[in-house]
Amino acid sequence: MKHWDAIIIGAGIIGLSLAIELNRRGMRVLVVDKGEPGREASWAAGGMLADFPLELPSALHELAAVSAGMYPEFVRELEDASQMKIDLRSQGTILFTNPNPNFSNQASATSASIDPHSLPASLSELEPILATEKLSPMNAHFLRERSVDPRDLVSAAIAAAKRRGVDFSSGDQVLSIEVDSGKTSGVCTNKTTFAAPVVVNCAGAWSSQVRAHADTSSAMPTLPTRPVKGQMLCVVTPQKEFIHHVIRTPDVYLIPRSDGRLLIGATQEEAGFDKQTVPATIQKLHHSALDIAPALAGARILEAWAGLRPGTPDNLPILGPTELPGYFVATGHFRDGILLAPITAQIMAQVITGETPAFDLAAFTIARFQK
Repeated sequence: MKHWDAIIIGAGIIGLSLAIELNRRGMRVLVVDKGEPGREASWAAGGMLADFPLELPSALHELAAVSAGMYPEFVRELEDASQMKIDLRSQGTILFTNPNPNFSNQASATSASIDPHSLPASLSELEPILATEKLSPMNAHFLRERSVDPRDLVSAAIAAAKRRGVDFSSGDQVLSIEVDSGKTSGVCTNKTTFAAPVVVNCAGAWSSQVRAHADTSSAMPTLPTRPVKGQMLCVVTPQKEFIHHVIRTPDVYLIPRSDGRLLIGATQEEAGFDKQTVPATIQKLHHSALDIAPALAGARILEAWAGLRPGTPDNLPILGPTELPGYFVATGHFRDGILLAPITAQIMAQVITGETPAFDLAAFTIARFQK
């Protein structure tokens, strides 16, 4: 039976990025996914690389800022390795907030990426299609954020991983972790078994379904991940650059792509593993977009979909080793999997190869749920 140095469970952007990083360090890597690689939460994501502190748990501030800064090089390396183009946009975000007299002080004290109440030009110049009677310039803030097309990103990551020699097994649902003499020895799937001394659970919303093999007495950690449903839709605008910036309001966000597509999202629902779109919900999102940008009435609806974000009780990812030697976890990134992919790959590769991680992972270990 073929052996690998590491098996990654889950072929979303977290698993793919880590597989590439481990391969770069000389490890033979197998990525196992229950479906088609890259087609779950990563495929459904909006791709806002939003490291705005007031919208993130404080424990994530540093990781988010560093990971956002890594993105241009992260994308360049994937493009070079895959020979594919990734739509990474740097035009920034216009964030509309509810009136809050404390916002400016809080924002300026906690974020280097925001200029509170400061736009580089008038709102009508920046985004002439916006309904200024609905969106007050007084509540508009410019964020120096990027956005990326996650579908480009995962497609390039898959191609890059394969070109580097990473192996894939699709349509293989991992049922349990194989344990030999108290250590990880591989995985058992619905089809076969694969052997490796290192296994990393990057299965997102499905992470909690991976168990210890029934024939072992090893105590496996219970991962408190859950699916958090998000619905969104995509329209084709009358021309490219119809909207230049990402637009974020309390009710809806608009994410432009360079080819003229525009994403409108997104909901946050506790609905189990239900991935069905609800016409009334999609219609509500569409109406919210039309309310702030009436010119979108001429945009053709291209598709609507739902994805399952991997949530945790404290909305923080679970990163690092477990009590079972050789078994690691990188999951629970909730809404920030795309943003945190570069730094997660770097940190987890350091942990797995025995290096001291560049960041303190105390806030992200599985141990916080076992007290």
